Amino acid sequence: MHFGKEGGAERFFVTLVRAFAERGMAQHFIVRPGRLWREEIADLGPIWENNFRRLSPAAPILRWRMNRLVRQWQPDVIMAWMSRSSRLIPDHPGAVKLTRLGDYPRHLRNFRNNDLIVANTPGIAQACRDLGWSRPVRVVSNFPRKVTIVPVTRAVMDTPEDAFVIAGSGRFVGRKGFDTLIAAAAAVPNAWLWLMGEGEERAAMEAQVAALGMAARTRFTGWVDEPMNYVAAASVFVMPSRHEPLGNVILEAWEAGIPAVSTRSEGPSWFIRDGQDALLCAIDDVHGMAAAITRLRDDPALAARLVTAGRARLAAEFTAPRVVDAYMDLFNGKFRDEDADH
Repeated sequence: MHFGKEGGAERFFVTLVRAFAERGMAQHFIVRPGRLWREEIADLGPIWENNFRRLSPAAPILRWRMNRLVRQWQPDVIMAWMSRSSRLIPDHPGAVKLTRLGDYPRHLRNFRNNDLIVANTPGIAQACRDLGWSRPVRVVSNFPRKVTIVPVTRAVMDTPEDAFVIAGSGRFVGRKGFDTLIAAAAAVPNAWLWLMGEGEERAAMEAQVAALGMAARTRFTGWVDEPMNYVAAASVFVMPSRHEPLGNVILEAWEAGIPAVSTRSEGPSWFIRDGQDALLCAIDDVHGMAAAITRLRDDPALAARLVTAGRARLAAEFTAPRVVDAYMDLFNGKFRDEDADH
């Protein structure tokens, strides 16, 4: 059950359920109408579309349909994606009931019928415990999509072949900090900037680009089918988030073989080893971000070392088999052993 919008978390939802299908899992889905990624899961199982607003007249109908599906299908697992969809989990004793959290919860009211919570970082797991969650909580992180990366050409992006290109991708909202990235890119002489994504801040971002004299060297692509094809054609990838529970786009930059810079937001501070597999800077630190970008531009050997180390981290810790195996263990009830090594 997924009632999210568009963005990196939604891309990983598609990646994960496709990996489940490859393990032979039969799946049903309940998602919001009109999702850009709907067709990417259409071949995996039946899809119901509903916005599921708790106070909507349609909510009781959806709950009734959900309960009927559970009675008829008898699923082994009922899984909610993020807190909102957890409200729809029925009290069904025949299934493992869990919520996958990719952000920090504000309260525990939605999880009353959960057997456990899965967090994609230790910080989110600890936040659940701090709120009073006493049932099992387990940490299972993400992995990048396995795709055949075909870098776009600089010509397609109307960008010189020899340009130093800074790439960023995600939802254009305040918490993602793209205003910091734009200002930092403007501080790097002759740098070009590619921004993949869409959102409510786009008009403000375009105005900032123009005000900083970057319009001729900035490209907005909107949502693209495969951002890694664009990242792989850049010189450096930057994630400027003010709040980032994990930072799946850094994993994708590692997969694309591009050196990365990130703010010290929650997720990156957990998994990035500063100076070893990526560079970190303070949140909202335009000068620090520009300095990190410039350092990678001026030190190709460092950039190459970061790429090699990033790919090694992926192979060791963030792979589809490792993550899906962890979910399979939970689906089979192994979370009930509180003394297990997690």
